[in-house]
Amino acid sequence: MNPVTWAALLGAIGFEVLGTTLLQQSQQFTKPWPTAGLALCYGAAFYLLTIALKQMPVGLAYAIWSGLGVVLISLIGLFLFKQKLDVPAVVGLVMIVGGVVVINVFSKSVTH
Repeated sequence: MNPVTWAALLGAIGFEVLGTTLLQQSQQFTKPWPTAGLALCYGAAFYLLTIALKQMPVGLAYAIWSGLGVVLISLIGLFLFKQKLDVPAVVGLVMIVGGVVVINVFSKSVTH
């Protein structure tokens, strides 16, 4: 897989996570700067995702994008917003990471 594809996908994940973090900070779109930032972040995330989709099937790209996004935003919620994760939530997050690893290590579907 082309390194640009992975860079685009990782960039899309990063912008999506930042946008979701700003979503919390926008306070239901009542704060203009976080609201503008989240719109820009989501736009950048989807643009970079389209670049990744040139080389990667949409289902796999979305699985990696959403899976890692869920894990990262959960960690941000835990450390930045002091939100609690119970044992079932942690087990579920570990399973998500495991699924992303299985896809990337064992699947031959990662490339077109």
